[in-house]
Amino acid sequence: MPTVSVHTLADLSAEARAGLLRRAESDLGPIMETVRPIIAAVAEEGDAALARFARELDRSPVTADAIAATPADFDAAFAELAPEMIATLETCIDNVRRFHEAQMPQEMWMKEMSPGVFAGERVTPIPSVACYVPRGKGSFPSVVMMTTVPAVVAGVPQPVIVTPPGPDGKVDAATLVAARLAGVEEVYKAGGAQAIAAVAYGTETVPRCVKVVGPGSPFVAAAKRLLADRIDPGLPAGPSEAIIFADETANGRVAALDLLIEAEHGPDSAAFLVTNSPRVAEEAVAALPHYWARMGAERVAFSESVLCGPRGGIIVAETIEDAIAFTNDYAPEHLQVHAASPHDYLGRLVNAGEILLGAHTPVVIGNFALGPNAVLPTNQAALTRSPLGVHDFLKFTSIGYVTKTGYDRLAPLARTFAEYEGFDAHANAVSELRTAAFGQD
Repeated sequence: MPTVSVHTLADLSAEARAGLLRRAESDLGPIMETVRPIIAAVAEEGDAALARFARELDRSPVTADAIAATPADFDAAFAELAPEMIATLETCIDNVRRFHEAQMPQEMWMKEMSPGVFAGERVTPIPSVACYVPRGKGSFPSVVMMTTVPAVVAGVPQPVIVTPPGPDGKVDAATLVAARLAGVEEVYKAGGAQAIAAVAYGTETVPRCVKVVGPGSPFVAAAKRLLADRIDPGLPAGPSEAIIFADETANGRVAALDLLIEAEHGPDSAAFLVTNSPRVAEEAVAALPHYWARMGAERVAFSESVLCGPRGGIIVAETIEDAIAFTNDYAPEHLQVHAASPHDYLGRLVNAGEILLGAHTPVVIGNFALGPNAVLPTNQAALTRSPLGVHDFLKFTSIGYVTKTGYDRLAPLARTFAEYEGFDAHANAVSELRTAAFGQD
């Protein structure tokens, strides 16, 4: 069995410490060259190209006249899916919906900045969005839930889903059930770069959208980058990553359970247990083989490659302050705090896509059932970016209204600025010419 990587933070050089902060970075250059002709074909041929790529790339017998899921497909999905899974989706979608409803800003506000001068904002939804739902070797109704629910709550008039078809030419049943429960009835059988091209250009069946959200393969990422001038590519969501932060009061065996959650996604994931306690580190290392024995071979291989490689394992800090500093520098997608008093750290842990407090709040609950969105910024983007939420489906328009009293006060200020910056028409618009144009002395 491979050896779990254990790093003593105080012994690392600056270069080695910086190396631990690096995530897997795909070179999209060669992939972009593969993607370009796919995009061009969809732009020119529309549904015919989508059907051809479904057959060639997804090994799925999709025809050009069957790109869209039908009402009968939705009904069949409800009949096929286990009642327990349907009930689970209903409860979790309700939690996600209630969180995002609470996140909604007020529709409009206006404040009197000074006598006769009013300024504010109006909030309106974007007109359309495509939610990309990957499929791969399984299905991801959780991605349906996390991408569509905030769009529906925000009031987007046309939210749609694009997702790869299965080998039977159909959309996964859980995807269709989650879509309908979330309030989305437009689902299209298209995956990979061809799906991004379809929603960027529009086809005979797939509507053109102004934005696309959701995680995907490097081919999806490459297509988003190439089509960024035609469609808003949304939040970049790369390989999964997590830090399990544990102080000296933590249970290392429980921390090890949570360390495996994001590590099992794939060999390009990243997962660290960061602790100031050698005891916690030793307990975690000792527990991991027991947990691997309860996992399938593929997930064991993925998590071993992460935890025994350069992007995972255990980091032992000399002090809790050092552990906090490393965690903030890392700016993880997921951050879980194992401590007897986890709230004590909330004010000091500032860079993370999400912060989950306590040993009873594992990342898996955040991923599926808690309510906050699980589409999160990766690769240190949490330094400046936020989780997917209703704000990603809204636009904010500034509003101003100035009375004659307010104008008389602001016009001289605006004219001074205009003259200083050399804009003649700007200055004229707030000069005596305006008074004359109104026919006033």
